Amino acid sequence: MIFGTGTDVCDLRRIAATLARRGDKFPERVLGPGEMKVFQYRRAKVEARGLAYLGTRFSCKEAFSKAIGLGLHMPMSWRACEILNHASGQPYIRLHGELADWFAARRLRAHVTLSDESDYAVSFVVVEQDD
Repeated sequence: MIFGTGTDVCDLRRIAATLARRGDKFPERVLGPGEMKVFQYRRAKVEARGLAYLGTRFSCKEAFSKAIGLGLHMPMSWRACEILNHASGQPYIRLHGELADWFAARRLRAHVTLSDESDYAVSFVVVEQDD
C-alpha cells in the first residue's frame, strides 16, 4: 500500500550560491558520511559534478520528507537520511538513528529516482507500507 509520495525540483544555481556563501558548512549540514565522501570525490574531479551531486541529494531528501509526511521535523533530519547508489547506479535511501527506527516501526520502504540537468535536479520518492 502506498504510504506517501514526494517530489522536489531544485535549482542548482541556488545550491551553488549557498555553497559559495556558506562554504563547506552547507554540505556538512546536509550530507551524511557516505554522501560526503562521494561529494568530495566528485567535486575534486569536476566542480560541476560535485554541485550536481549535492543538489540531487538535497532534492531527494526534500522529496523523502514529503513522502513520509514529516517535512523536516524530527525524527527526519538531513544527515539521518542518506541517498546512496548501488553498484549498478540505482539510488536508494539509507536511514540512521531515530529516523531508521521510526521508519521500521511503520514497516515502510522507499523507492527513489533522481536526475539532474545543467541547472536543475529533480527527485521523486514513493514510500510503501507493508501489510
